[in-house]
Amino acid sequence: MLRNLFVLLFLVLSAVTMTGVYAASDDGNCQNENVTKTSDYKIVGYVAGWREWRTDLIDARKLTHINYAFADIVDGKIASYLENDDYNFQVLDSLKVDNPDLKILISVGGWARSTYFSDAALTEQSREIFARSAVEFLKRYNLDGIDLDWEYPGHPGAGNVFRAVDKQNFTLMLKELRRQLDEQSRVDDREENPYLLTIATGASKGFLENTEMHKAHQYLDFISLMTYDYHTGGSPVAAHHANLYPSQTIHYTRGSADESVQWNIDAGIPSEKLILGVAFYGRYWTGVRPEDNGLYQFASGDGRGSAGFDELKENYINKNGFIRYWDEEAKAPWLWNPETRRFYSYDDEESLRHKMHYIKARGLGGAMFWEYSSNLGEELLNVLHQELYR
Repeated sequence: MLRNLFVLLFLVLSAVTMTGVYAASDDGNCQNENVTKTSDYKIVGYVAGWREWRTDLIDARKLTHINYAFADIVDGKIASYLENDDYNFQVLDSLKVDNPDLKILISVGGWARSTYFSDAALTEQSREIFARSAVEFLKRYNLDGIDLDWEYPGHPGAGNVFRAVDKQNFTLMLKELRRQLDEQSRVDDREENPYLLTIATGASKGFLENTEMHKAHQYLDFISLMTYDYHTGGSPVAAHHANLYPSQTIHYTRGSADESVQWNIDAGIPSEKLILGVAFYGRYWTGVRPEDNGLYQFASGDGRGSAGFDELKENYINKNGFIRYWDEEAKAPWLWNPETRRFYSYDDEESLRHKMHYIKARGLGGAMFWEYSSNLGEELLNVLHQELYR
């Protein structure tokens, strides 16, 4: 009898301390065998360096990691280029008063600053120089890690230098970074709190084809999937840019978060290392054909761009002639104005609740969002925190 009581107590405690990785029937997902402790979920927020920050603008208690965007690559080394950097790094460091466990990372690259990644990764010597500059950058600004946002290996991106050998050199660059960061962790007596190495990755199959993620992931603490921008201004069709699932009844689609996650798992990446990216901004098209309230319709207008969630909330969500619609298949909202024929795709509280349930169901490591200043009202961050930690 006593033995049975101990077994029962163990089961109860296990149920309390572990998250319910469940089928989430409204998402239609099967239960995943991977179980993540609630306390282990990551909430990674990108913070734009081109604005001047204050501590009262960021709720550090609802974040586990901040990725400061961006640093550049100059002469093969990581270099600061924004005038606000020195001040902003001091502000971010002071957030640890509210959350001592908060990790601050410098994100290197991005769409506009990935020009010379291929050169920095090209040779053993160039990789050593790059990694050494990463350590120096961390020490200079009292940071906790490096986040690489190479857009993209083996691909020109925004007119970047690229080579076929980027595929192998990307792995070797991460290996050298890991080596030097681990060595510096030992020197700084940070074995219990080592310097972090993470990356942000494209959500397409093309990124996986041009990298060796089955090898590269071993050097990384986690991987943030940019599971948004499936449709952008370059698309002639107004459509979801951050949908969780495909719209099954509509065949014109460029992917979904669920498909991207599965591609990465199939490529050999452990699910718990994958961080699901969500959008704190929307994308819009003009001159959209009116069928199906603009969804998946061709857009003839020149007006295409983006808007933060705060702007959408203030001016467009069920305001000024815009009507909010919901795609039950894609688990994604959109806005449509039939008079102006303007269409917005975005994430909101409802779509993020589905995504947080999905993270738990698939055994993923947490959520990442771009970008904090798009929702200073914090409605979206509140959903991430409430859903992942309850």
